[in-house]
Amino acid sequence: MIPGIDPRQMQSMMKKMGINQEDIPSARVIIEKEDGGKIVIDNPSVIRIKMAGQESFQITGDVSEEDRGKFSEYDIKTVMEKTNCSEKKAREVLEKTGDLADAILELS
Repeated sequence: MIPGIDPRQMQSMMKKMGINQEDIPSARVIIEKEDGGKIVIDNPSVIRIKMAGQESFQITGDVSEEDRGKFSEYDIKTVMEKTNCSEKKAREVLEKTGDLADAILELS
């Protein structure tokens, strides 16, 4: 922000320039990379910015990366909770299927 300008004045100036900002309530943001890995942002603050016919997103939060073939503890716990299986079995099936939903289906 620019010092000395209150947020309402800033919004008004941005609107006059054709810039529109919108907060998007979010619990988690996942970016799937081309190599199969993921960038996971927990507790995100997401802002959609529309300017000159373009949309962009500004995302801040707790960032972690997951490589392809590796699964987060969240994924493993999800499989365990949905299928009542052991942690070892959940890891094995996740590695085999490569997908959270497929692992749950296989163990159900």
